[in-house]
Amino acid sequence: MGAAKKIWNEMEVAAEARENGSTEFLSSPLIVDTSLSLPLMTPRVIALCKDLFKQWSKLDDSRFSVDTVSGGITNLLLKVTVKEESGNDVSVTVRLYGPNTDIVINRQRELQAIKYLSAAGFGAKLLAVFGNGMVQSFINARTLTPADMRNPKLAAEIAKQLRRFHQVEIPGSKEPQLWNDVSKFFEKASSLKFDEIEKQSMYETISFKEVQKEIVELKELAGHLNAPVVFSHNDLLSGNIMVNDEQEKLYLIDFEYGSYNYRGYDIGNHFSEYAGYDCDYSLYPNKDEQNHFFRHYLRPDKPEEVSDQDLEVLYVEANTFMLASHLFWALWALIQVSLLRAMCFNIKKQEYLTFIFCCL
Repeated sequence: MGAAKKIWNEMEVAAEARENGSTEFLSSPLIVDTSLSLPLMTPRVIALCKDLFKQWSKLDDSRFSVDTVSGGITNLLLKVTVKEESGNDVSVTVRLYGPNTDIVINRQRELQAIKYLSAAGFGAKLLAVFGNGMVQSFINARTLTPADMRNPKLAAEIAKQLRRFHQVEIPGSKEPQLWNDVSKFFEKASSLKFDEIEKQSMYETISFKEVQKEIVELKELAGHLNAPVVFSHNDLLSGNIMVNDEQEKLYLIDFEYGSYNYRGYDIGNHFSEYAGYDCDYSLYPNKDEQNHFFRHYLRPDKPEEVSDQDLEVLYVEANTFMLASHLFWALWALIQVSLLRAMCFNIKKQEYLTFIFCCL
C-alpha cells in the first residue's frame, strides 16, 4: 500500500503543476521495477514509453533500444532511442527514482522548479512523469569527471553558468533550506538501527552529540557572514555537469536537491566535489584555483577586474559553507546505507561507509 500511495502522490504533484501552469508534460501511473536487470527491465521501459507517447504506441518493440547512462547515484538513468516511422532516430532520457529516495529528496520542489530552470536554459526539458520517475529530453554530451572540473577553461564556464543559475527566480518560499535539511537528516540518521553487526558497530562509533555540537557551532559561525540567498543547485558534482566537446557547450543537470540556499554553500559544496567519490581532499582547489572560479562567477565579462576584497569575501563564504556540505552529505550517506538493500545503482555499501567517515 505504501508504494501505491507514493505513485499517486507523484501523479497529484504533476496534475497540480499543470493546473497551476507550472509546466506542460505527460503523465502515466506506470512504474518500472528498478531491481530488475536491464534485459528484463527493457520491455517495461518500452511499454512505459508507448503509454506516454502516443505516436510510439503502435511501433514494434524492435524499433526501441534501451541503454544505461552514467552519472546517476540514487537514480537509474536510461537512454531510450526510437526509430520512428519517418526513419528518424529520437532519443529521450528515462530517470528512475531509487526506492525510498523521497526520504531525502523533495520531488514536489523539484518538479515545481524544473519549468523555470528549463526556460532559463538549464538542464533537459521535462517531457513526462510516471509512477517512479520522469522522462526528459536527451542531452548529447558527456558527463564530466572530477579531473575535468580542474580544467581552467571548464572551471570558468561552470562559474559563469552557476552565476546565471543563481539568478533564476523560482516562485514560492525563498527561505534557505540548508539548516532545515540538515536538521531533518540528523533526526533520521541519529536514530538508525542495522541488522548487520559490523555495520551497527561502525555506526555506534559516531558521536551524534559531537555532530550536533558541530552543527550548532557552524550554523552560528555561518550566520555572521550575511551570505546572499539564491536558488541553488546544491549537488554540483561532476556527474551533474555535462559538456559537448565539439560544440564547447556545458550543461548543469539534475535539480533534485535544488532549493533556495546560501550562495557560499553551493560554491563550497562544488569545491568539495573536486575530491571525487574517493574523497581525495588533496584535490580540493587551492586559493588560486578558487580565485579563478570566483573571478568568472562575480564578473563573467571582466574577471580580471574583480577586487581582492570581493575575492576574499567569497573565499571565506565558500570555505565556511563547505564545512556544512560535509555534515549534510555525511548524514545523507548514513541514511543511504540504511536504504541500500532497496536501492543502490552505482555505489557500493563500503563506498558509502568510507564517504561517511571522510566527511565526519
